[in-house]
Amino acid sequence: MTSRWRTLLFFLLLSRTELILAQIKYSTPEEVKVGAVIGNVAKDLGLDVSTLTTRRFRIVSGADGALFEVNPNNGVLFVHRRIDREQLCDRNAACLTDLKIVAEDPLEVHYVTVEIKDANDHAPSFADKEKVVEIVELTSPGARFQLPGARDPDAGINSVQRYKLSQNEHFNLEIRDRDEDKIPFLVLQKQLDREQKTHHSLMLTAIDGGAPPRSANLSITVRVLDINDNRPVFSKEVYSVTLRENTPINTIIIKVQTTDLDEGPNGEVEYAFGGDVTTDALKLFSIDRLKGDIRVIGLVDYEVANVYKLDVQASDKGIPPMTTDCRVIIKIEDVNDNEPEIDITSLSGKVSEDAKPGTVVALISVSDRDSGLNGKVVCSLSKNVPFELKPSFKENIYSLVTKETLDREAVSHYDVLLKATDCGEPPLSKLKTLSIQVSDVNDNTPEFLHSPLQLYLLENNAPGGSIFFVSASDKDLNENAVVSYSLLRDEGGQKDMTSFLNINNENGQITALKSFDFERIKTFQFQVVATDSGAPSLSTNVLLLEDKT
Repeated sequence: MTSRWRTLLFFLLLSRTELILAQIKYSTPEEVKVGAVIGNVAKDLGLDVSTLTTRRFRIVSGADGALFEVNPNNGVLFVHRRIDREQLCDRNAACLTDLKIVAEDPLEVHYVTVEIKDANDHAPSFADKEKVVEIVELTSPGARFQLPGARDPDAGINSVQRYKLSQNEHFNLEIRDRDEDKIPFLVLQKQLDREQKTHHSLMLTAIDGGAPPRSANLSITVRVLDINDNRPVFSKEVYSVTLRENTPINTIIIKVQTTDLDEGPNGEVEYAFGGDVTTDALKLFSIDRLKGDIRVIGLVDYEVANVYKLDVQASDKGIPPMTTDCRVIIKIEDVNDNEPEIDITSLSGKVSEDAKPGTVVALISVSDRDSGLNGKVVCSLSKNVPFELKPSFKENIYSLVTKETLDREAVSHYDVLLKATDCGEPPLSKLKTLSIQVSDVNDNTPEFLHSPLQLYLLENNAPGGSIFFVSASDKDLNENAVVSYSLLRDEGGQKDMTSFLNINNENGQITALKSFDFERIKTFQFQVVATDSGAPSLSTNVLLLEDKT
């Protein structure tokens, strides 16, 4: 079963569209079935479920290859793909996946964090099935010999918690904690005599803390060797050094040193990494076999790992050789080597020219992979654009809003340049362009080139013939610019011309319905109305004056 808890934070921006930012947190164990319900996001946010489909309620971004999906019909967040915590987060203490969920019209952006709880789905394992330990006879009781540790991809209590050794009369088991790792050591309890027994067979068992626990076995063979009675001794049990990322290859970062009281080959020491050093570490560091110098041999990246733990073993050249061990901890120091990242969630590519100042156009989030002040990002906007950035309650998240009235007839398109700059030394920047189209509204009336217009008409004209054309233009677009024409009726007037004239409402052609007689009517005037097709429509009148000749 999944469990959940939630924390909701709301932030209201005053604008034409209400933008609500909320944050919810759920948890689920790994390896749950595909389709398992994590939680009802819509219910927990208090949203109207019946509006989710029309508002396009959906996940717009999320890490880790779409592990989760949200049902647009009922707001249920469910598992979309098999969840393997070890693949996602290795052995990190916390395994979090962040999702961004959007509902449009009005715009609401919500942040959902899902914590993946560890399940005991891995057993401990040793790199090898068998370990041979060589111990010189007459070695004093209390001598320690490091054994290979078991690996368990699970985290926390589900990882290796204890070891046990098969019952015997010569050896005991000692566990040492080094950071979060448990290192098993074979401790000699009773002196060995090669003449009595040349080999001892033991079994080391690693057990995790799951319920039920899982375990793995390592077969240990102890070979009893003739005397080389002094082993190398490191100057420290644990060495620690800080290393800047991107350190040049072949740089010596630390030197480990031992002393061996023996003379000749029995006192000559060689160094090597222990068997618990990871493959990734072996690609980055090497140790000089004779000098103990540890060098950089690969690209060190803080964003990949910020600490490395190397077990170093020193062996003399005695017959048989004697060994000792130490740990080298390399802490990686971050440098400003990553540009900020810009993520834009746009409502659409357009904003209406009658949008009020403060209308939200897009949501901008910036981030930086570097740590500390290197991870803080400042976002700015190109100048001379009618937009501005408004910070939200969450760091590095901004709303792009209108700051003044727009006029499509003056400027119909803006390329807004976003610049994100980190606070590192030297600072690094990232540029991104957001294209915004200004959409038309019906805010311009049709216009006649001249007003009034002079019309000359010969008497005895043929009825139905064209006598004049009028034309008006409109600065708006599409339907808002389509003009139709009509004659204005002179209500109560003595010379209402609508019974004498007709006008084509599409092209403005005026035709005479009757033949005019100069002796009866010498002059007349009438008005033509030009009306656009906007909603609501806008119109303009023009006066036509007639003088028959």
